[in-house]
Amino acid sequence: MSPLRAALRRLWPRTLWARLVAGALVLLALACATIGVATSIALDRFMVDRVDQQLALTAGRFAASLEHREEYGEHGDSRGQAPGTLGARLLEGRVTDSAVVVPDRAGHILSAGDAAVLAGVPVDRRGHTVELPTLDDYRVMAVEGGDGDVLINGLPLEGVNTTVHRLQLAELVLFAVVMLVAGVVGTIGVRLSLRPLERVAATARRVSTLPLASGEVTLPDRVPGEDPRTEVGQVGAAFNRMLGHVGEALAERHASEQRMRTFAADASHELRTPLATVRAHVELARRHPGEVPEQVRHSLERVEAESARMGKLVDDLLLLARLDAGRPLARDQVDLTRVAIDATGDARVSAPGHRWRLDLPEEPVTLVGDADRLYQVVTNLTGNARAHTPPGTTVTVSVRVPGPDRAELTVADDGPGIPEEIRGELFERFVRADKARSRASGGSGLGLAIVRAVVAAHGGTVTVETRPGRTAFHVMLPTA
Repeated sequence: MSPLRAALRRLWPRTLWARLVAGALVLLALACATIGVATSIALDRFMVDRVDQQLALTAGRFAASLEHREEYGEHGDSRGQAPGTLGARLLEGRVTDSAVVVPDRAGHILSAGDAAVLAGVPVDRRGHTVELPTLDDYRVMAVEGGDGDVLINGLPLEGVNTTVHRLQLAELVLFAVVMLVAGVVGTIGVRLSLRPLERVAATARRVSTLPLASGEVTLPDRVPGEDPRTEVGQVGAAFNRMLGHVGEALAERHASEQRMRTFAADASHELRTPLATVRAHVELARRHPGEVPEQVRHSLERVEAESARMGKLVDDLLLLARLDAGRPLARDQVDLTRVAIDATGDARVSAPGHRWRLDLPEEPVTLVGDADRLYQVVTNLTGNARAHTPPGTTVTVSVRVPGPDRAELTVADDGPGIPEEIRGELFERFVRADKARSRASGGSGLGLAIVRAVVAAHGGTVTVETRPGRTAFHVMLPTA
């Protein structure tokens, strides 16, 4: 893009009302310029034609009088001639000394430059505009004399030029006033005409600030009714219909989410009792004093392990259901550095094949929150790093204070990174890195969903950056 075009784009207004007003003013300016040029040319042509008529009436009489100085005097017959009237006689293509300009009945001898210009005037009894070096613009007419000479009469164009310039100045002032009034009136009119569209934009801005991703959403009032015969009224009506459809879809989605949450909570509650019964019976069977066959003992161990795994899944589902329902968490003073130390120590015991590092500030970092849930956040992140990186991977848990009212906890590893196909849905429920694994192995896919829900319940955010050789989860929490 050229610099001139870029500069014009920067100067051109961006709002619709400003563009409409600017476009109208540009068209008005073009119209005024066209009128000004046309009237100036027409007036100039009219006045020059009048001068040509005067020259045609004289038909060289003043120039002819210059031939008879003994009869009319040294300067010819200047009686009745307007000041500035020019008379000249050409003989054999040269201006004779019989050439004068009448200022105030006193003659004025032409200069050599003036004579040279007059010598080139066509002899056609038509008016021609010439610029004489010492006399400025003149309208001259050349006619054939009676004895083979050429007689030239001329009138100054100073009056014509002055009149045209005055007209141009008056038009410039008038057009400037018209442009100013048109700009003010046009701005008011356009702003009033676009006021319904501004109400549509204001409603759209209010809708854009609503959290439409989840939860119950109350849409703002509809755009006030406008004349459907106008374009703005049609836009407002279409926007209102769209808001109605969006509101119905959001209400239906919220009802569906509520039913799913209620089902998950009720199912989790109902599953806890039979799971506890199963685990109790397995424990009782394992305490049988008699000899238990190896195959039976192995089956009992598997039943106990799977019931424990299912119990953890039920607890996770219950926690998510409570967080979705907006139940408040505990609000206690929590030492985030102590939480990081404890969670990293547990991870070091459960995964000795990984290298675990702590990067903590010198002073404790405290905030108000739920210590158990924050501990669960760190253990879920370290467990995620342990499960999806090979032995020998270095996992670093760090805590820092990036601002006066924020604390950041980071769990980073130098493993292979997160597959690109699941990065967009990483914090969704039941999302697992290895989709080919059976549900009998690995996690449930709820760990990172719980991390996001707990962090959001604390008023914080969680983000991830990943590439081959580094994956880092950043948890930002408010300390106030």
